[in-house]
Amino acid sequence: MTMSAGSRRQLATSPFNRPAPEAPPVELYAVGDRVSHDQFGLGRVLAVEGDNAAVLVDFASRHGRIVNPFTKLTKL
Repeated sequence: MTMSAGSRRQLATSPFNRPAPEAPPVELYAVGDRVSHDQFGLGRVLAVEGDNAAVLVDFASRHGRIVNPFTKLTKL
């Protein structure tokens, strides 16, 4: 009897059989929120475009437009 790879039973503790991780909730920003960016540092939200599609942030040395998803931006 030969077994193909598709017919093998997966163990419940197998690391290859884990469900996909859930996406973290999308952070909602408002004008005036203090934020921290991994590359640009501390800043303050100046404007929010659309339905949180992008935010304009005033960092001390420059303004930056950060688009959704905000992976490097954290609300303080």
